[in-house]
Amino acid sequence: MTPSTAYSRDLGDELRRLRETCMGLAGNKMAVKLGWDPSKVSTVEHGRARASEVDIIQYLSMCGKDIDYINDFKRRYQHAFDEYIVQVSDNLRTVAMAEATATALTSYSPQAIPGLVQTPEYADGHYRMTGMVTEARIPALVQVRVDRQTVLRRHNRPTCVFYIHENALRLRVGSSAIMEDQYARLLFHAHAIRVVPADAPVVASSCSLWEFEKSRPVVYSETELTNVYVQDPGAIARTRLLFDRLDEVALDAEQSRSRLADYVGRPREDSDDAGPHLA
Repeated sequence: MTPSTAYSRDLGDELRRLRETCMGLAGNKMAVKLGWDPSKVSTVEHGRARASEVDIIQYLSMCGKDIDYINDFKRRYQHAFDEYIVQVSDNLRTVAMAEATATALTSYSPQAIPGLVQTPEYADGHYRMTGMVTEARIPALVQVRVDRQTVLRRHNRPTCVFYIHENALRLRVGSSAIMEDQYARLLFHAHAIRVVPADAPVVASSCSLWEFEKSRPVVYSETELTNVYVQDPGAIARTRLLFDRLDEVALDAEQSRSRLADYVGRPREDSDDAGPHLA
């Protein structure tokens, strides 16, 4: 059986939501209408196995979906079980669902504060600074980022480690007040943050490793244009090597807390600096 992926579980959950909203049926009742075994409905809705094209057509037709919706879903579903999946950057549902179901989240951010610990004002400023999305879309994207952060407030929240390069701390986004608030937010999560010193010999792009109780780990990487999800065992092994290396060169938890505390008072002191910032 092909292992499930972050995207197959996302699309399976989309089917579940359609069943509940369009049909108002429990899974076993849906199985009766489709002539399926109840276990098949559960397996497909959890993204654990690939449904056939006929299965998808039957399921979506039962939910009252038209041919355009069905064709769009089939297009998306075609590569849902691939080891490498690429999405457009503003498709954040798969990211949010994967983070919400992970048991451990480890990330490395060399150029920006990680999204899960950004303040809304920093997130807004960062979107504006990149210039890659229209101004009208920014509030919605910021809200999605804020909503994703609820995973850190759950009683059963995942184990998190955020490796943040000092270059990301030094990049000024927005006003000095925004940066001061952002540093204070990082201090609030200091137990999960490891600062990578500016002179540390680490060269790599940002990435995250999500681990799950009953599914394969997923490596996630994002740019301004794409989101990439990887379940290739070799890529996962290389990512673990990266985090092993970061563990060696990063400041420990207490040293990181002290370094963050140093930054809290800097923004207003450095407000006249000519360094990179958002006007």
